[in-house]
Amino acid sequence: MSNIDFIKEETAADIGNFLVGRLLPFRQKRSIGPFVFIDHMGPACLADHENLDVGPHPHIGLSTLTYLFDGAIFHRDSLGTAMEIKPGAVNWMTAGKGVVHSERTPEYLRQQDKYLHGLQIWVALPKELEFMEPEFHHIEANDIPAWEDDGISYKLIAGDAFDKKSPVPVYSKLYMIEVKASKDALIDIKGELYGESGLYILEGEISSNGFTYGPKQILITLDAHLCTFEMKAGTTVYIFGGEPFPEERFISWNFVASSKETIDEAKQKWIDHEFPKVPGDDGYVPLPSPRK
Repeated sequence: MSNIDFIKEETAADIGNFLVGRLLPFRQKRSIGPFVFIDHMGPACLADHENLDVGPHPHIGLSTLTYLFDGAIFHRDSLGTAMEIKPGAVNWMTAGKGVVHSERTPEYLRQQDKYLHGLQIWVALPKELEFMEPEFHHIEANDIPAWEDDGISYKLIAGDAFDKKSPVPVYSKLYMIEVKASKDALIDIKGELYGESGLYILEGEISSNGFTYGPKQILITLDAHLCTFEMKAGTTVYIFGGEPFPEERFISWNFVASSKETIDEAKQKWIDHEFPKVPGDDGYVPLPSPRK
């Protein structure tokens, strides 16, 4: 990737039973196109007494994208959705004016050892859609566009690129692409991308302009037309990007908005228990105390 503007190492945070690697945002870069938050979950081996239990919590002003490499998560939300996600599928939840959801280990896995590994992503909504009605969509793995080109496997997980379109119903100009190399190869896709791009190395190694980069690094360029790099055999990368919004986005806890006032209102609404409930899950994640 020539013209690399930022290089960041993944930073890990302990959320109980496993580590989550924070890829975005960071101090120098708060977004990549419309992507405002990217977490790498795991890989984690959870014992028979360890489970993922993220209780009901709210979102506004964004869409969440969950994509698993291993394991399973059971999603419930205030729309009445009850859906298990497995590797290769996509859960796409658009919060709009406000939605509440929980993410837990499915019941049939709770008493046994299990693995969990994947990506959780937030995509900000365009300003004119920040208060839209909430939605949820589940897209099965075999419905995601996938193709091969000379030993390189591609998946267009979300958005549009390569003259293809993912069935994930996005609301802005973006792309999320998986690239896997079965042999050493030069990847030149600069003519397929647009806007800003971030390249995350899940496993393996890439090189560009004489520099080599490895797992848990994310490379960001503000001009996606300059996306050219070499991949080693056995490497998997994820490319995120798209057209950035003209307005700044503010993030506080689970809320994203183009105004701080909207976030403050959402916080008070959550404290006052005015968000909708999640059928089948009576948990409640309290608003974190302000940092001192």
